[in-house]
This record gives sequence, structure tokens and C-alpha cells, in this order.
Amino acid sequence: MPVAHHVLRHGAGAASGRAALRHDTRRRTYAELAADVRAGAEHLAATGTRPGDLVALLLHDPVDALVGLLAVDLVGGTGLVADPAWPVHQRAEVLRALTPAAIVHVPLPRAAPGADARADGPEKGAVGAPGVGPAPDDADLAWAGFSSGSTGRPRAVVRTRGSWTRSFDHVSRLTGTGAADTVLVTGSLASSLHCFAAVHTLAVGACALLAPGPTATTAALAASDVAHLVPSRLDDVLDALDAGMPSRLRTAVVGGAGLDPVQRARAAAHGLTLVAYYGAVELSFVAVDTGDGLRPFPGVDVAVRPQPGTSLGEVWVRSPWVSQGYLAGARGPLRRDGAWATVGDLAELPDGADAVGTDAPALLGPGSGPLVLRGRGDGAVLTAGATVVPEDVEAALRPVPGVRDVVVAGAPHRRLGAVVVAVVEADDRPGLRSHLERVARATLAPAQRPRRWYRLDALPRTPDGKIARAALGASVAGTDPTARVGDLGVLR
Repeated sequence: MPVAHHVLRHGAGAASGRAALRHDTRRRTYAELAADVRAGAEHLAATGTRPGDLVALLLHDPVDALVGLLAVDLVGGTGLVADPAWPVHQRAEVLRALTPAAIVHVPLPRAAPGADARADGPEKGAVGAPGVGPAPDDADLAWAGFSSGSTGRPRAVVRTRGSWTRSFDHVSRLTGTGAADTVLVTGSLASSLHCFAAVHTLAVGACALLAPGPTATTAALAASDVAHLVPSRLDDVLDALDAGMPSRLRTAVVGGAGLDPVQRARAAAHGLTLVAYYGAVELSFVAVDTGDGLRPFPGVDVAVRPQPGTSLGEVWVRSPWVSQGYLAGARGPLRRDGAWATVGDLAELPDGADAVGTDAPALLGPGSGPLVLRGRGDGAVLTAGATVVPEDVEAALRPVPGVRDVVVAGAPHRRLGAVVVAVVEADDRPGLRSHLERVARATLAPAQRPRRWYRLDALPRTPDGKIARAALGASVAGTDPTARVGDLGVLR
């Protein structure tokens, strides 16, 4: 969490009495938050946490989780947030693979009532004083989080301080967020989208209103100026506004998937400005859409490299916001080519982009068309802002007795962008679906669990014996009704 020193400065300055955090009935001013962060950092240091340590936080309450992350940052460690929705099996596997130096299971100690956050603060140069770690540096590994969809092979992405904080001014300008605002954070801090929203809010000295869940989100509209949302939660907000819910919301920042014209029209009818962006946990911000399509985010070069035999290309970025990669030697979709990086997303080759020849990448510029995304080259399913890797879901379901093989793909969904679909090669026998669903609930994160189940006596295969994934994907997505996949039956 790369903003602990921002919080301490706010807590010691003119913002000290201003609200910093709100969640349900809980509220912290900047002075109170700064004092709690210092107390938490002192506790971590006293119990053995050292600069550079990886510290996992397994806390359900978002205020406790945020205070914990700030305390880890202040002591010089790298905070790693676990998702409270993970099954026990998945959480245990993550901790086994990453071996953090410390695990925080319970809220860190709070400051004594009336504690003065200004004492021995970094603004007085007291680096190394109790509760204060090393001076912040852009190269610090200050945050780690999970690429959505990690299961038995956890992929924790680690990020430097500067790769987040140096983008804050651009985000403030694009979203119009200032110190006087209340910013609505609508999901778990285990999501990089929502974690970034919270830390950016605290860095600018605004109030972060933590309201995960659709009911809490819509109830908070009357007290919020800016909201960070995934597309499905935007629909919840628009439905609430259409129904007359009181609101002072002026800007919705939407990450995860593209917005359709209907959503923009509905938002405009309520005077709501939409700022949509495309990115990835590994890449951070790539492109932003303020109404005329996705354009490169400030400081980012975007190139679409043509793919043989298709009109699409692979999206590559050259950016100061890219992460350092994965912890514990994990493998994932992030690939590098010199200064360029990709996670395998596909896009249409943009009109008017600079290119040297037919095989050269199309570099987006002022005269080119917008970036139009067309899914992932590795078949990953983008659902409600999460990226689900099919192989992870298949690995969890394949050992179920009666399953000979399984393929996972995505099917379009208006609210979620896509939903996960499983096609199982198995005999037609009652009870198999309920068994698979029990395994999915026990071993997979909510975004990974299939919403639709189909069965085939035999999965289609190519002449060399490999499963015909492209045909299956086209069939369940409805993009190619001629795809020969056999008689898809609903799994019972």
C-alpha cells in the first residue's frame, strides 16, 4: 500500500480533522487514521516485520484491511491482500506457495484515544523513529495483489510504489477527483481496481467511502461524488438512479470492460460523467475512454501487433505503470519484449495507426482510431472485471469422478461482460452437476465458478487429437452457429 506517508502528512496538516475513511457506521479522520497506522506499524516492527518483508493480510473488514496495508507500507514491507471470499483450500494454497514473512489474521492494535499523529512524523524527518520505516522510494515493492482467477497456482503480481503513485495526478485530472470529494469504493480491496481507488483517494486527501456490494453501493450514492465501479455495478447504480434514488454522484470511473451506448445515454440522463478504462493487474492503466473510445492512458504507448490469418492483433504496451511481474516464480499471461509488455489481449487493427508494413505493429496515436478490444488470445474469460483463466477452472473440475475431460469458455452477458461456461465430457448420469457445483464452491473463487453447464459424450478434437477449443468456444458464445461440436446438452 504505497501511500502511508501521504496519510501521515494529511493527519499532521490542515486535513487532520477531515474524514479519511467511512464504512457502515465507522469513521476515521485523517488524524485518527494516521495515529492508527503508526500504532499498527509499531506493532508490526515489534513483532519482527522488517523492510522488504511480504506481509499477507487476511482481514474481512475493509477498514481493518486498509489500516493494515498502510501499516505494512509504513514499516517498509510489501502488503498482500487476501480475498475474504476465497475458500479455505485456496487461501491455504496461496500462503503455502508465497510463504509470506508474516500473516495478519486479526486487526492491528489501534492508537490510544487522543493519540497525536503528528508526533515524530516523517514531516519532521524522523525516518527510523518508532512506527516509521525507511523513507519512501519509487522503487520500493510496496504492494502485491492477485490476478483474478488464481487457484491452485496463485499468481500474485508485485508492484513498485512509483508504478502507482506517479499515475495519481493523471487519474485525478481525468476523473476530476479532489480533496473535497467523497469517493465511493464498491468492492473488495483484494481487487486491484478497488484497492487503487482507495489509495488514490487517500493520497489526494479525499474521503474513501468503502461500500462493497450492490445494496451498500446504492445506499451510499447520496453521500458520494465519485464512484469506482465494474460494469455490472454501474448497471446497479443506473437502475437506482432511474428509480429515483437520491444521489450527488457526478462521475463514475468504470474499469474492466467496455461500456455500451445505452449505459452512456442512461448516465447522461442523470448528469453522470462516465470515465471508462482498460487495463490489467500486470499492466495497470493502458487506455481510457472519456466518450470517444479508448485512447492511450497518459505516459503509455499502445501498439497492436498483427496476428497471422486474422484481422485482429495483440495489444502491447510500453509504460511506466507496468508491474514487476509475479511473486514466487509463478507463470502467467504477462510477457515482455524489451520495453514492451502484454497479457495477450486482442484488439482490432486501428484505422490510421502508424505502421511500417503489413507485419509491423500499429502504434496508436493522435490520428488513429480508438482501441477496440476483442477478448483474450489465451481464451481467458473477462467477467465482471475479473479475468478467469480456463485452465485453472478445468484443473479443479477434471478430477471429479465421472468427468473424462472438461473445457471452460466464456459466453456473452449484458451485465457481466461474459460468464464462465463449462462443457463436460461425461456420461449422462444424474447428480454429476451437483457434485461439480460443490467442488466449484469449495475450490474456486466466485468469479471462476461456471454459471452454465453443458455435457457431451465426447469433446470435439482436431486431427492431431487436441480438443477443438476454438469450435467449443464459438459454440457456447454463439458466435459461430456452424461450429461442429456435437449435441450440447444441459448438464443435469
